[in-house]
Amino acid sequence: MERPRILIVGGGFAGLECARRLERKLAPSEAEISLVTPFSYQLYLPLLPHVAAGVLTPQSVAISLRRSLRRTHIVPGGAIGIDPRSKVAVVRKITDEVVAVKYDYLVLAPGSVTRTFDIPGLPDYARGMKTLAEATYIRDHVIAQLDLASASMDENERASRLQFVVVGGGYAGTETAACLQRLTTAAIRRYPRLDPHLIKWHLIDIAPKLMPELGDKLGVTAMEILRRRGVDVSLGVSIAEVGPETVKFTDGRTLPCRTLIWTAGVAASPLVGTLDAETVRGRLAVTAEMRVPQFEGVFALGDAAAVPDLAKGDGAVCPPTAQHSARQGKRVAENLVAALRNQPLQPYFHKDLGLVVDLGGKDAVSKPLGVELHGAPAQAVARGYHVMAMRTNTAKYRTAANWLLNATAGDDFVRTGFLARQPARLRDFEYTDAYLSRDEVREHAQALLAKG
Repeated sequence: MERPRILIVGGGFAGLECARRLERKLAPSEAEISLVTPFSYQLYLPLLPHVAAGVLTPQSVAISLRRSLRRTHIVPGGAIGIDPRSKVAVVRKITDEVVAVKYDYLVLAPGSVTRTFDIPGLPDYARGMKTLAEATYIRDHVIAQLDLASASMDENERASRLQFVVVGGGYAGTETAACLQRLTTAAIRRYPRLDPHLIKWHLIDIAPKLMPELGDKLGVTAMEILRRRGVDVSLGVSIAEVGPETVKFTDGRTLPCRTLIWTAGVAASPLVGTLDAETVRGRLAVTAEMRVPQFEGVFALGDAAAVPDLAKGDGAVCPPTAQHSARQGKRVAENLVAALRNQPLQPYFHKDLGLVVDLGGKDAVSKPLGVELHGAPAQAVARGYHVMAMRTNTAKYRTAANWLLNATAGDDFVRTGFLARQPARLRDFEYTDAYLSRDEVREHAQALLAKG
């Protein structure tokens, strides 16, 4: 008999953990496992601000899939549509060839994209912090602003190049502002023509509190650390308009600025919209076992799924964090094994272990298991957690070595220039324009199946 085909969409925390657990639990004769992902690595997303700041090399947070997986077939491309009735995923390979991949069981873990709003100029002038390419681009861009400001004799140009705005008071935005502020503070010593007081970082968020999930005390502590460094933190404020050289806030202020980093939340992958399935705030509605109830043999998890949070109850859903995604991947794999062996499926249950926020250097705030920490103890917990969470020993060693090297030798403030001439819009880095409509998915699926 032909082996059942298990197709996993997405090589992030959820998809990788699912594939690894399936390899361990299933004999090769029990199922064929395939993973659709455009990259050959699992991105360790929480440390992207360290890549942008040059504390870590890009390779440190790009964890090799081929080191972790032994017999999973990797399809190098992105799923741009799903036809669950035909049990076909429409995949665009990295060569732009569009193919149909058949499956018997489907695991949807496509992750999320940067959430945006209808703000004039935002799609064209905002930079994200969601992909490795974006983090690498932002580092080059920030250093380029220092280079260009140093070379310019125009005061207005200097002012616009040395003002930086980060939107989003969550973990990503706070860590991004903190790490990049340290980068420019260290770099300014290499620019004798620049006045250090002209460099200004702004962190803004529409919410009334910074990182409210940490609690009032730690949120205030983080804000005090940033303000002590010179970061202007504005709460209850958002962006009204973005131009090539200015940013207008909703409180009426207009800043000369050529760098807007947008980290104001995430939205489920547009792939979710290609299925005719129920959603909860844009995420696929699933059962506690992470099944998509409308379609047989389809599971969804991670950022793209509204997985019930049984530990909290009251209809809560799990937050889109790496901690939950990795554990959901393992549970889905076990439920797939159970389905193949005609055994009962088990619900997902996980009590949150806490949160860590690395502000660079010796500064951090952490809340492991409800214990509030700040300073060096919080930093030790934060970096220890990240190292332990990385999948391969190579990634652990490389990351720890990078931290040590940066702490002792500092940075060279080098621009690579690899992406200097590439479009820098959010949709260019995150490929949000690549997905098909539901009708297009069905047409492609039928045409590709007819071709064989």
